[in-house]
Amino acid sequence: MDQMTISPEQIQEAAENLSTIRDFIRFGVSALRQYDAHLGQGTEDFFAESSALVLQTLSLDWSANPEILDAKLLPSEKAEFLELLVRRVNEKIPTSYLLNLAYFANKPFYVDERVLIPRSPIAELIEQRFAPYFLDEQGQMRAALNALPENPLAITPRRILDMCTGSGCIAIALAYAFPESEVDATDISKEALEVASINSEHHNMQYQVALMESDLFEKIPAENQYDLIVTNPPYVDAEDMADLPQEFLHEPELALAAGQDGLDLVRKMLAQAADYLTEDGLIVIEVGNSEWAMKQNFNTVDMHWLQFQKGGSGIFALTAAQCRQYRDVFIQSLQNV
Repeated sequence: MDQMTISPEQIQEAAENLSTIRDFIRFGVSALRQYDAHLGQGTEDFFAESSALVLQTLSLDWSANPEILDAKLLPSEKAEFLELLVRRVNEKIPTSYLLNLAYFANKPFYVDERVLIPRSPIAELIEQRFAPYFLDEQGQMRAALNALPENPLAITPRRILDMCTGSGCIAIALAYAFPESEVDATDISKEALEVASINSEHHNMQYQVALMESDLFEKIPAENQYDLIVTNPPYVDAEDMADLPQEFLHEPELALAAGQDGLDLVRKMLAQAADYLTEDGLIVIEVGNSEWAMKQNFNTVDMHWLQFQKGGSGIFALTAAQCRQYRDVFIQSLQNV
């Protein structure tokens, strides 16, 4: 059976015998694969993960010109990369936390262990401007690729809510997509909002994105009416929480765990959503692997389960009319827990 940690001898051998960027990317790929590093927190393959570690260490763009791959590393650069690789493999710390960097909707965001690492398929919905339910920032209708419902009264959303914002990546991406909109971003965690504030200032969005500490709708003024509510809440059920890979244990439990069936927060959202949506508003909720529980618990609700060209699932949409129609069902579900 393979040892599960990289030894100091292996690191010394690499430092003495490897020289180029290409060499160290290859070594990283081999180490990540050999020692069972778990992916899925911003990268989907070992090459991308190793490349990010090497190129970020060298202050190079992640899409660096291939010609630079044969450039040699200085001893100090070798040591810095190898130290990161040891922490990634031996301590199972996700790459995004090691680098304090993750990409969402093709934009960089600061992340640390106060927030979940961005990886939501909601980025694709933002790219398509939630067509065909909404118009884009130019008042045009984009291609309908994600099975969202049609809206004969489509507008460009003027007021948007990102609930459970975490790092703020969804709220900020929404602000880029709809530059004339007002975006509110809420989270129960003060620590998460500190990270969101860093990102808001970095992207110069502090005047368009309003951060607010709130447990779901609790502290949102009743008069706030949103054309679009987007949320990627905690949705991991108890069984999955007990079986998470080590890498995921570095993420805040508050951003993951959501009770026995993963729907504790979603039930609360649905029971109140109609009160905060405009007449023709839309709510989009990510529930991930708890999709099966949603379908079991709400089998009388005609939800719009979305499709993604770039991969991903477990996200549904409801119109404001549906939220009003099924309000009693949602309230009853909350009372039955």
